[in-house]
Amino acid sequence: MSNPGSSFGVIFRYVMQEARAGVAGRARSGSGGSGVLAAGRPTEAAIDRAALRANYAEVRRLAGDREVIAVVKTDAYGHGAACVAQTLVAVGCPRFATATVEEGVALREAGIDVPVLVLGGVHDVEEAREAAARGLTPVVHDGEQLGTLAAALRGAAAPLSVHVEIDTGMRRMGVAPDSALGLLTAVANAPALALAGVYTHFARADEPDLSPSLDQLLLFRELLAAARARGIDPGLVHFANSAPLLVGAPLLDAMPSDAVRPGLMLYGVSPAADLTAELRPVMTLRTRVVALRTLLKGEGVGYSASFRARRDTRVATLPVGYGDAIPVAASNRAMVLIRGRRLPVVGRVSMDYVSVDVGELPVAPGDEAIVFGVGQGTALPVEEAAAAAHTIAYELLVRVGSRVRRVLEG
Repeated sequence: MSNPGSSFGVIFRYVMQEARAGVAGRARSGSGGSGVLAAGRPTEAAIDRAALRANYAEVRRLAGDREVIAVVKTDAYGHGAACVAQTLVAVGCPRFATATVEEGVALREAGIDVPVLVLGGVHDVEEAREAAARGLTPVVHDGEQLGTLAAALRGAAAPLSVHVEIDTGMRRMGVAPDSALGLLTAVANAPALALAGVYTHFARADEPDLSPSLDQLLLFRELLAAARARGIDPGLVHFANSAPLLVGAPLLDAMPSDAVRPGLMLYGVSPAADLTAELRPVMTLRTRVVALRTLLKGEGVGYSASFRARRDTRVATLPVGYGDAIPVAASNRAMVLIRGRRLPVVGRVSMDYVSVDVGELPVAPGDEAIVFGVGQGTALPVEEAAAAAHTIAYELLVRVGSRVRRVLEG
């Protein structure tokens, strides 16, 4: 113990008094957006499972009799792949898609035993063997991946199901149209593989002009017809991700298909403002006020003082920053919800904190602040938060990293 009369003892007593006063003040905070600070860092992502189930029901309605392949890549767009998959399996989702073998393995370890499509395929023999051991379904994009799978599975007791992606216009992954028939034939004839599906991916289905997407479908249909003419059964045919599902008949019914691949819309977000449906946001990113400062007219806040007060005001500090899901580009642009009011982020967004101009609003430490999502009797859509940062909703959602704890609701 320190000597009560020493300088350290004085400092120690001061710190303890301030700590006790702070705890007492937070405990006195009332309802209506305020409350006791949670243990530890108060920044969290609330995952509304009831909203997820409702969005899946909307997907099912739009898909008609087509099977749903729920896309849960990148940790289910930041929502937590295990939780999302478990929730959807419970309401009958028959199949999932990940980007990597590693993501597929994580689903298996979370108890998900339905088919899992690995959109990125395999990159080496070890991955191929892991995919086979875990019962995953890798995508084949080219002859190199086919060779890797063939080498890894030589002598396997049973063939491994695979899908083939045909590049009809995305120009990213997938076999080129002039090589598609050759690859489909090789996969169909490979003893260690079973062709279980063929698909393509749209490049511009979220745009008002549907002609580029219809051109892609025309090419896809012609290639499938040529494959069938060779006696190749393509298995599960799919092309529709969220945008074509929301567009509806002009794309979805342009050619027969067996399945759809919803991603973003499962999480309550549309890929384009003019594509609407009955969707509910699944994630709410929220935190609490941890400090308040009085800013005099002309004083700056944050790095480089990029904001200077035009009047005397009060600024709240929130423990969330670009280390979580608020890009630096949102500096002096984004809004947050506190006590049901939209309030501006001021100053440069830092790694762990942002400042918010609360003016004369009676804000106190412990008050809830919503970065995006629903609460406090209103909403601040992730699309709006993304626009303020000159980005898209996809990016903000997947930027919500592991240090932001997930809180399951519904």
